[in-house]
Amino acid sequence: MKEISKQTDTGPAFRMVHFESQPHANILLNGLNSLRARGQLLDVTLIAGGREFKAHRAVLAACSDYFRAMFTDAMRESRQPEICLNGVSAQGLRCLLEYAYTSRLVLSLANIQDVLATANHVGLTPVVEACSSYLQDQLDLENCIDVATLAETYSLRRLRKRVYRFICTNLHQFAETAEFQRLSPHQLEHLLACDFPVNCPEGDVLSFVLNWVAWDVRERLSQARKLLSYICFSEIPASRLAQLWDSPVLQCLFSRRIPPHLSGIGGLPPPSLVNTRGMELVLLKVGGFGLSGVTNEITYYLPSAGRWKYLTSIPHVEQCNFGTAVLGNELYVVGGCFNQSLHQENVHPFGFRYNALTNEWSTMAPMHWERCRFALCVARGHLYAIGGAGEVVSDADATEDGEIRCERYEPHSDTWVPITPLPGARTQHAGASWGPYLFISGGLSSDLVLSSLLRYDTRSDVWEVMPPMSIPRTDHCMVVYGDRLLVCGGWHEDIATGARVLAESVEAYDIRNNSWSSVTAVPTPRYHAGVAVLGSWLYTVGGFHSDTTFDRASGIVERFDLDGVLGWEEVESYPQDVWEHVCCTLFVPRCRDDLDVIPDKTLM
Repeated sequence: MKEISKQTDTGPAFRMVHFESQPHANILLNGLNSLRARGQLLDVTLIAGGREFKAHRAVLAACSDYFRAMFTDAMRESRQPEICLNGVSAQGLRCLLEYAYTSRLVLSLANIQDVLATANHVGLTPVVEACSSYLQDQLDLENCIDVATLAETYSLRRLRKRVYRFICTNLHQFAETAEFQRLSPHQLEHLLACDFPVNCPEGDVLSFVLNWVAWDVRERLSQARKLLSYICFSEIPASRLAQLWDSPVLQCLFSRRIPPHLSGIGGLPPPSLVNTRGMELVLLKVGGFGLSGVTNEITYYLPSAGRWKYLTSIPHVEQCNFGTAVLGNELYVVGGCFNQSLHQENVHPFGFRYNALTNEWSTMAPMHWERCRFALCVARGHLYAIGGAGEVVSDADATEDGEIRCERYEPHSDTWVPITPLPGARTQHAGASWGPYLFISGGLSSDLVLSSLLRYDTRSDVWEVMPPMSIPRTDHCMVVYGDRLLVCGGWHEDIATGARVLAESVEAYDIRNNSWSSVTAVPTPRYHAGVAVLGSWLYTVGGFHSDTTFDRASGIVERFDLDGVLGWEEVESYPQDVWEHVCCTLFVPRCRDDLDVIPDKTLM
């Protein structure tokens, strides 16, 4: 046979071909397992729990750093034909050998502890992670203490966090089981200190701790003071604290009188929350527009971290000009409009509700009338949809007098009920509530910018006209602080030129005195900005600077001290240019692991 000539030509006809067989890894693994089953080429015997297991050193060393060091370093075991693994069970080793030779593993509640202990002992990380995931999926009130103990024993941080969050989420139910008394002092202390949301009032948390101590008071009383230091007594109503004060544990620690620092005065949780444990009031930015167009993204500013983070997205086709409100610490997004083509705006009546504790959205009954550019307000446990525009203005949208139909949402029955219409047609107005009253300010009516203020009494279903603002405004915001309505942002038309003029002033309506006053001037006047009150600060986020500025969109964030001490200050900007969004506040779990908002390339 003639030998193929060896040439160095690198032309197309002489190129090398790289061959790779995808099934080769499985073929190799199956071959090694077949050798093990036949007892061929085995070179080491592992002894665990009194049982012998024969294996190949190369397979063990390839899977585990523990065995690799044992067989390749100058260790005694590297020369021994038999190796005794102390502290390893026979069942655990059998399962791990099955995994090493097949890549398969069967986990159950019967073997999980043995497999986890063995995998941790020999450093088989993929199996440890598989065990951790399995335990997370099997969590319940009966096994959570055992799972917590395993997580702490083997330093499984993610599993430990998941277990304690599960316990806190179900604390009321868990504390009523016998398992609660099995908590070690260290575990109960961590449970109180881990800053996860709980599903019961702080008074109940105190009661659970007292019951735990009383279960074995001789052994546990010494732990009581330390455990009680994690109780937020200021969130417990005085009547509830007085009721609990008869506990023998508290009597032993503090005698008969309630110490002043445990008086329970001044820090009760807001009505919308059962407990503020693990929760933080954040500033939300809901929807709006950015450089890439309309967005359904909802982000939030976490004060304790000083960063903007992603929260969730509205579960609807990308939309804008919807109504937004917070009721019972749930975010409602109702109505709005979206484009199916370049020239068609579709207005819809549908609504969605977001629960920050469960991180879940749910649907709600649609409004009777589709609407966008309206006000969605909260009063006396109900939502109110006021004014706005429909896709086509029809007789069904307005009364004979041109009044825009309004409606009230009842959460318990998931129904909308018509209420007295808003006097006169208007869109792009602002709304806010105080006590039983709704207030509607400004807006557009037949292209006329309004300055009027209307008040609706939710008890009598009656509208009345109040003193107007000092200037007309539309595309503005109105918020409540104490007994005042604060109106910020927006624009009106110059009478002479018809040009759009930005409203620079922040004015306040004193609800009790029925009068307006000027509060301050916004350092950077904007419209289509988001405005909300967080603590004692009035925040303005993003918006448009003017119609004449080329780069008129902004991510600038400014805030004003409503207590009149610090004035205006500029804080870290929103990472992106945003406008036509809505801002509000919501309590969210501090333990969320959300991504930071990615800055626009133009801002980097």
